[in-house]
Amino acid sequence: MSIWDTFTGRKSKQTQSSGERISSEPTTTFSNAAFDPATASQDATSFLTGSSLPDASQLHPMAGLNQQTLDYLSLDESVLSDLPGSRSALPSRGWSDDLCYGTGTTYLTALTMGGVWGLIEGSNRVPAGSPPKLRLNSILNGMTRRGPFLGNTAGVVAMVYNGVNSTIGYYRGKHDAANSIVAGALSGMLFKSTRGLRPMMISGGVVASVAGSWAVTRKVLF
Repeated sequence: MSIWDTFTGRKSKQTQSSGERISSEPTTTFSNAAFDPATASQDATSFLTGSSLPDASQLHPMAGLNQQTLDYLSLDESVLSDLPGSRSALPSRGWSDDLCYGTGTTYLTALTMGGVWGLIEGSNRVPAGSPPKLRLNSILNGMTRRGPFLGNTAGVVAMVYNGVNSTIGYYRGKHDAANSIVAGALSGMLFKSTRGLRPMMISGGVVASVAGSWAVTRKVLF
């Protein structure tokens, strides 16, 4: 072995030839089976109808299960509120549906009205000869100030109203215009309870009027 082989790790040909002695004799013998035409399938029909193919019905995930003893998760979505006067524009299953539908609809309606209010206010605030960028800035400021304010206020009042209205209807056993008016008055008074007696009465009267109007409209149209 040379010095170059020592540094590079290369082995001499004599070492490789002495260490690599592999027998070339086969260790396993294979023999081909003779073909017998008598036992072979003659056409595709005999192959497809053979017993070697699995049953397609056994591939179903519920194969082998007793259908009569299985337990299913049944969700009863058809149970609606059976209190008199509880049916409105949308089917209701109880106070939770009224709370979600009523609060969401009131919030979106008030948010839209507040946006229109802010649009008109922002358009009238700037002079007629103002640049378009200044006019757009004034409109956006008005919409973002009036829209969320009116939407959040109406959403909070509607949430309290639906809770009080459902509670009164539960104890009275029915939903009618009287429930809506009383719930509206209590909700409006509670919303302005920290401002004094006069703001409480005004707020209660306004919300009671809106609730009574909605009750009459729902009775007439729905």
